[in-house]
Amino acid sequence: MPIYHSAGVFPQKRHTVYRKPDGGLYAEELVSTEGFSSVYSLVYHAHPPTLVKAIQEAYSVAPQVVVEKHLKHRSLLGFKIKPEADYLKSRKAVLVNNDLHVVLAAPQQSTPYFYKNADADELVFIHEGSGKLKTMYGKLDFAYGDYLVIPRGTIYQMEFDTPDNRLLIIESFSPIMTPKRYRNHFGQLLEHSPFCERDIRRPEGLETFDEKGEFLINIKKQGMMYPYIYATHPFDVIGWDGYHYPWAFSIHNFEPITGRVHQPPPVHQTFEAHNFVVCSFVPRLYDYHPEAVPAPYNHSNIDSDEILYYVDGDFMSRKHVERGMITLHPGGIPHGPHPGTVEKSIGAKETKELAVMIDPFRPLQLTQYALEIEDESYYQSWLG
Repeated sequence: MPIYHSAGVFPQKRHTVYRKPDGGLYAEELVSTEGFSSVYSLVYHAHPPTLVKAIQEAYSVAPQVVVEKHLKHRSLLGFKIKPEADYLKSRKAVLVNNDLHVVLAAPQQSTPYFYKNADADELVFIHEGSGKLKTMYGKLDFAYGDYLVIPRGTIYQMEFDTPDNRLLIIESFSPIMTPKRYRNHFGQLLEHSPFCERDIRRPEGLETFDEKGEFLINIKKQGMMYPYIYATHPFDVIGWDGYHYPWAFSIHNFEPITGRVHQPPPVHQTFEAHNFVVCSFVPRLYDYHPEAVPAPYNHSNIDSDEILYYVDGDFMSRKHVERGMITLHPGGIPHGPHPGTVEKSIGAKETKELAVMIDPFRPLQLTQYALEIEDESYYQSWLG
């Protein structure tokens, strides 16, 4: 979602002399993706961002796939993922392919270290909990229902208000953007978009930490975690400007698109990346044709899997829904509403459902963590 933003102080002209009060130079850094061909920000540090004291032994954090190929509807009970104190250790990848990882996490403590994902953009959905996302660009407050978009390469800390936190995290190996069809040639969100720039929250409260010492930054790259010890605080920024920075959007600010008859899932689309999309199902009025069937029709998703993460409320097409539950409907076989839900939906005026949907265009694989929380009878739930 490229919007120009800036904070702090920086020179009028880029790549020019910019001195500290003592006469020394501030260190300019270009933070970008796709080389010099995509969005970027120019950041000004009190110290060069290259002062490495030590690199500790790397270790693997690659997901362990146990089911590579499958063709079965599945349900995962996400809240069965046990809470863990450490933020990184709490992250459990359950569904993965070469385009994205779907991760569940229940961290109990704020991060005393810093973390950088050098592999993937991260889309963090806050299901339970609140706090602050802290980066060199400033801070973003977050709470229930927020999406946090964290571009790859962003060094950050998560500061939680309480130990009770539940997160859905999507690691994307391509940039996470707003849907292209909702943007004009200049990148501005169009009038028919279900949200606009006023709904986007950008970093605030830039604070400069001009500190020397030993600062642990855990850097994830190619499925490995590299613990780096830097000699200066990574948030030593005095100013920056550009288009590359983390931002937040609340699912509660998504304005649903409705119609006389049932609208297909693309009207709920919120984000897109290479080979997958993310949609938001929010409370909305039902279809208003006098003979409308509000429940979704059966459909054969031949070319994509479908993941639905249930957040809150009553879902019109499903029975026995739990908070934090994930359903996976693989491409190749049809799925649809549970028995009785179609008839029940006729004449209903609104739904209070809240859910996040992910549609990947290449098949997902399951990890051991997924199998440990699976409801193995789910594929038979259409029998009644």
